Amino acid sequence: MEEQIKSVFDLQQQHKFDLRKTDAKIRIRKLKLLKQALENAEEEIFAALEKDLRKNRFETAVTELFFTYAEIDHAIKKLRIWMKPKSAGRIMSNLFASNKIYYEPKGVCLIIAPWNYPLQLIMSPLVSAIAAGNCVILKPSELSGATAAIISNLISKTFDQNEIACFEGDAEVSTALLKLPFDHIFFTGSTAIGKVVMEAAAKNLSSVTLELGGKSPAIVDGNCDLKKAAQKIAWGKLVNAGQTCIAPDYVLIEESRLNDFIEYYKAAVQKMFFQEGEINKRDYAKIINEKQFKRLNSLIEEAINDGAILALGGRSNEKDLTILPTLLTAVKKNSAIMQEEIFGPVLPVVTYKNLQEAIDFVNGKAKPLALYVFSDHQQNLNQIIRETSAGGTCVNDILVHISNPNLPFGGVNHSGLGSCHGVFGFKTFSHERAVVFQSKFGLTKMIYPPYEPKTGLLKWLKKLM
Repeated sequence: MEEQIKSVFDLQQQHKFDLRKTDAKIRIRKLKLLKQALENAEEEIFAALEKDLRKNRFETAVTELFFTYAEIDHAIKKLRIWMKPKSAGRIMSNLFASNKIYYEPKGVCLIIAPWNYPLQLIMSPLVSAIAAGNCVILKPSELSGATAAIISNLISKTFDQNEIACFEGDAEVSTALLKLPFDHIFFTGSTAIGKVVMEAAAKNLSSVTLELGGKSPAIVDGNCDLKKAAQKIAWGKLVNAGQTCIAPDYVLIEESRLNDFIEYYKAAVQKMFFQEGEINKRDYAKIINEKQFKRLNSLIEEAINDGAILALGGRSNEKDLTILPTLLTAVKKNSAIMQEEIFGPVLPVVTYKNLQEAIDFVNGKAKPLALYVFSDHQQNLNQIIRETSAGGTCVNDILVHISNPNLPFGGVNHSGLGSCHGVFGFKTFSHERAVVFQSKFGLTKMIYPPYEPKTGLLKWLKKLM
């Protein structure tokens, strides 16, 4: 496999110079080919996601396929504008010059995708890479094997491997790929593996984009519609059985509102995911594998042993890898469930006495990928946004900020590096190249040696700066 990977990489290294010359028309045609290939494979994709994660057809359509179609359509609509060189301002040294920023492809790029949204999270960066004119090697997750097989087959049928190729396999394949001097690496996954990717990239000075995760909080104050907040948090937490990188990882709620929140959350869970008193497995996804199933159950058990109160759920079925929606209160701050990203249908609720206490709690942890705020009080909203840091923030809703291609999506520090979607994805896979077209009347001769006669010029130049 390593030799095959190297062979394809070398082919792409040669071909990247041809792709550099492609115009918007050619790139748009490739984006349309990708969309058509996805549309032709829809039934296979629905079946694969059902097999890998027990995703409902509707959920797959909305969160995987339609999301990708929207990315493609947006890129097709905007690509000519994105590719056009942008004018930049002048300074004294190029007062009469024309200054431009050109967007050139980075070259040969690697995209490593996770298992939780195995189609969307490989196709979205691929759309950006194609729009920017790059060669690409894809590495889907082996944990979502059915979807990985569909992606590999779709790519091989649609594109030549000297332009876009896909390699299935386990960590050995990823290790072989990371040895190569890619021009850019785009990784989506855990913070721990993100560090491994960044270390490998450093050996070849490859630029990287890391879309990671972390503990994304939801702050609920005393000035919001609590019933609506609980419904939105329940949906955002439990879609894909909580296996979402921007799912709310814990809730911070004003002490006096805890009991009401619990009741509203329970009611929302019952309405969305239960039928006749039983979990509706047609709408509720499963945990990806036994390893993750056991990890999540261990987190629940340890939290309860440490004194956490089980307000909802806690039951599971190992045969079909189902963990029921679970709500925990009175969770110890130093318990494992409050230290690591949960990535499952388990929601701890932490109370606070005043807003500053909630802000300090968030700031006491690594910067999250997302932060959610539920409040109708503008002063509270302003304070939270001003005094915290997060990859993205959503006010009075959950998850929806990721769906707007006009907004950058990405983390900060432990939750990621760089951004994607729309023009931000295009720029991620492009090098912004500064180009100065100097005029015949340039003033740079003023600073050429000999310097002795020009010492008086320094005061004048300093004033002009």
